Amino acid sequence: QVRLVESGGGLVQPGGSLRLSCAASGSIRTINSLGWYRQAPGKQRTLVATITTGRSINYADSVKGRFAISRDNAKNTVYLQMNSLKPEDTAVYYCNVQGTFSAYRTFESWGPGTQVTVSS
Repeated sequence: QVRLVESGGGLVQPGGSLRLSCAASGSIRTINSLGWYRQAPGKQRTLVATITTGRSINYADSVKGRFAISRDNAKNTVYLQMNSLKPEDTAVYYCNVQGTFSAYRTFESWGPGTQVTVSS
């Protein structure tokens, strides 16, 4: 079983910054991919950014140049630095982790979500 603990959400004014973090724990053998997704009220959950073991990074077009994803392999933690925040960035942000428990058992786990509200 994998436990994900997210932190860093909150209320920020337009143009401000927030840093999200997500720490994974449990009987994890390897982590292959870490990512952040978001879901605004009445909308589907969409990709924000992902980073793989090889540090291949993918961003949604809407956040390119403003958000930066990074990972600390020693701590099984992924971060999302969000700058120049806009009201349309308001959403619940979910951490996603994909990896293995063993050579034959893979997993995908979601965090509980953290609210980010951008408003004046």
